[in-house]
Amino acid sequence: MGIVITNGKIVSSRGILEKDVRIVKEKIVEIGLNIAKDEDEIIDAKGYYIMPGAIDVHTHFDCEAGGIVADDFRTGTKAAIMGGTTTIIDFAEQIKGGTLRHALDTWNKKARNKTYTDYSYHMTISDWNDRTSQEMAEMVSEGITSFKMFFAYKDLQVDDGSIYLALKRAKELGVIMGFHCENGDLIEKLREEAILEENIEPIYHMLTRPPSLEKEAVSRLITIAEIIDIPVYIVHLSSKEGYDEIKRGRDRGNKIIAETCTQYLLLNKDCYIPKGEDKFEGAKYVLSPPLRDIESSKTLWNGLREGEIQIVATDHCAFNYKGQKELGLEDFTKIPNGGPGVENRFKLIYTYGVKENRIGMEKLVEIISENPARVFGLYPKKGIIKEGSDADIVIFNPEHVSLIEAENQVQNVDYNLYEGFTQYGKFEYIFLRGKMLVRDEKLIVSKPIGKYQRRNRFCLNSRW
Repeated sequence: MGIVITNGKIVSSRGILEKDVRIVKEKIVEIGLNIAKDEDEIIDAKGYYIMPGAIDVHTHFDCEAGGIVADDFRTGTKAAIMGGTTTIIDFAEQIKGGTLRHALDTWNKKARNKTYTDYSYHMTISDWNDRTSQEMAEMVSEGITSFKMFFAYKDLQVDDGSIYLALKRAKELGVIMGFHCENGDLIEKLREEAILEENIEPIYHMLTRPPSLEKEAVSRLITIAEIIDIPVYIVHLSSKEGYDEIKRGRDRGNKIIAETCTQYLLLNKDCYIPKGEDKFEGAKYVLSPPLRDIESSKTLWNGLREGEIQIVATDHCAFNYKGQKELGLEDFTKIPNGGPGVENRFKLIYTYGVKENRIGMEKLVEIISENPARVFGLYPKKGIIKEGSDADIVIFNPEHVSLIEAENQVQNVDYNLYEGFTQYGKFEYIFLRGKMLVRDEKLIVSKPIGKYQRRNRFCLNSRW
């Protein structure tokens, strides 16, 4: 006995097909017409799109500030699945002086048996040494085939020599390394100067992290990678300046994969300007890199349409406004960095991308499902509607319209970055490995069923 989804439109990066999909247990077993068998359950998807579950390759769940955790893996992945995302890749973070093994064990404890989506990790490297180099191979044997380093944040930042050695090691292992690109040393000096001048408001978070510092770090990364001849992955690209630097690097023959996030497409630096009685409200938008100008948003949309930016993620890192963001009431440098978004990405990119003719449906699937699966070693198990693939399927009604309101969200946080935004679309059904988790936008399972996903080496498209 299986499940047959009929009369819908199957979307992939290559086009839209009007065919039926048959699911047996966890897999898609057949795509075609008149494929139902006796006793199969039939789901009529007339007027709807049949799409692969979205993959969010940039989340930070279970982040603590002020003794509080807003979204842990249970609430965060519940929000993800309700937003059409069926797989997430979080960041297991090595601490200075610690090991990668300890980081992995810690994140396994946080996530195991608590996720409503399937999941994996990137491994953050903040302490480069011979032991870390050796442990990278151990992580690959655990199915972790992507690593991350930071050009910023003193507790995470590494120097150029460490980046060079880590990239050489990544090339030996055939894995991909991602980078947070901002010049951390200069940011620290600008922040110190702002506080000395008693400039403590949230807007100074943006003013002390100008786009030129993203551009500089992107350029420096590409220069280091060029010496080694290795592809690199740039997380949460936010600015026109950084984008232009990537284009210049590609023109020189470098392989660069770029990710941006929903907030950089839809929000801008005006969010930091007080608009009412609450002069601290800009703290809701304190995330790094900060929001940029409208021209940068336009550039990023163009980059997605033209294939110069490959992935849209969220960098979901939720902190409550009350009790957490407020830690920085007297000093913007103490505002926890991050914002929610894993629940809203799918519909927002559909609404402001597809509905406004910035991108097509095929591109939507490419940037939130297919490319994430390809780059991070999950394809074709995930990221595509294909025979043999996991039955991670979203049945999407494109016509329904609603407003985003924090009071109605699943994310366990007391505000929403996109409060009052109109969004189109409704998730009629969502399947994870053939199990129906969502029907009519209601969660219909009583406990998490997500599984850890071992990943292969990354798959690089030659044009990137």
